[in-house]
Amino acid sequence: MRPLLLALLTALSLGASAAARLPNVIIIFADDLGYGDLGCYGHPTIRTPNLDRMAAEGLRLTQFYSAAEVCTPSRAALMTGRYPVRSGMAHNQFRVLRAVSTGGLPQSELTMAEALKSSGYRTGIIGKWHLGVWANDRPEHHPLNHGFDFHFGLMHSNDMNPSDKPKPKKANALVEQDPEWWNAALYRGRELLEPRTDQTQLTKRYTEEAVKFIDENKARPFFLYMPHTFPHTPLFASERFKGRSPRGIYGDVLAELDWSVGEVLKALKDRSIADDTLVFFTSDNGPWTWMGAETGGSAGLLRDGKGSTWEGGMRVPGIAWWPGRIKPGVSDAVMTTMDLLPTVARLAAVELPTDRPYDGQDAATVLFEGKTLEREVFCYYRGEDLFAARLGDWKAHFITQGSYGDPKPVKHERPLLFNLAVDPSEAHDIGEQHPDVIKRITAAVEAHRARTPKAPSQLIETVPVSK
Repeated sequence: MRPLLLALLTALSLGASAAARLPNVIIIFADDLGYGDLGCYGHPTIRTPNLDRMAAEGLRLTQFYSAAEVCTPSRAALMTGRYPVRSGMAHNQFRVLRAVSTGGLPQSELTMAEALKSSGYRTGIIGKWHLGVWANDRPEHHPLNHGFDFHFGLMHSNDMNPSDKPKPKKANALVEQDPEWWNAALYRGRELLEPRTDQTQLTKRYTEEAVKFIDENKARPFFLYMPHTFPHTPLFASERFKGRSPRGIYGDVLAELDWSVGEVLKALKDRSIADDTLVFFTSDNGPWTWMGAETGGSAGLLRDGKGSTWEGGMRVPGIAWWPGRIKPGVSDAVMTTMDLLPTVARLAAVELPTDRPYDGQDAATVLFEGKTLEREVFCYYRGEDLFAARLGDWKAHFITQGSYGDPKPVKHERPLLFNLAVDPSEAHDIGEQHPDVIKRITAAVEAHRARTPKAPSQLIETVPVSK
């Protein structure tokens, strides 16, 4: 279909108000935020008034999933609409790209930024990339080479360049932080601004850059991707928020993150483009419970957290906001981050290439019509291995392993089975009573494996260590 015709049909499907311009798209991606960490998802002491208001004015999804249980693969899935094993952005030992990694998201993959840029969008990323460490000998890994026109932020997690300064064991889990323990390098495009940035100012600076990006591009369609550094540890908050939350430093950090979301929404309203903008808020995976009570998050009633394929590791908050287009409500439709690419591609009149399979689905009917999404099996990967699968309300675990600190996977001769509609905490294995359900899920998984080849992992190669 020709892009012009596709744009016309998209405008008609969105209504007359959308005919004048294609919608802006903003995706705000928290790091290690748990399902139970926001007020609107039930946390009793963390105050998130802006996100709560965003959820009240928009659509709060109760069964929204990241496509992976840790940073790098989850971001690859969001950007490409595909399971990360397809792009080689997963590995069983090296769970994420490290500061010494030489691999990255392959150039052959189409990112959301590239797709929207092809439809005339101005594209920007403000925050953490973690899809390849850029260097002079690896220019292909920079966000500017993956469809982004503007970049400001860190190349990877804020704990990945520890300094040589002596520090306690598990230093990133501590409440009291010495800023000199971490060398978090801040870039604007390819320019190194600060080899050790002040992390207490990161959320504030990301927000200022986001408001500036919105202001500079308010007259044209834009895509803004905001992958925040926090609440990944080590945790830092500015003086305005530090020490204010009854939840301690974790609550302080989330209060500042919530403020940031409020500033972005305010910028849209002040410039009279809120009605032209889809904003989606979510997290890359579940909470880093291994960090402990003070600096780790909460998955609420869900089991386990980051690093696991239990629900707490991959079911995350999902809030969609678009005044005048998304009606206020709550949806229990099963959606994933992989659905965002095909959904925004349709909204932006982008015809995705047909030379590759996509694992995400167009979720416009969920967002705009209040319907559910008919989908095939959803697979829970840990690294390159498929650990569990969901079909309807049923979830089968073929292999289980807890989050960080649990060293050994357990293979189950008879898969564990849970009905997530009545047991979201995965506390009651009912596999013996439902062999027919296990048989159906197993067949769906085998069909998935047959159509999902694994690419060579990009997470293995590292910079040679000099001797």
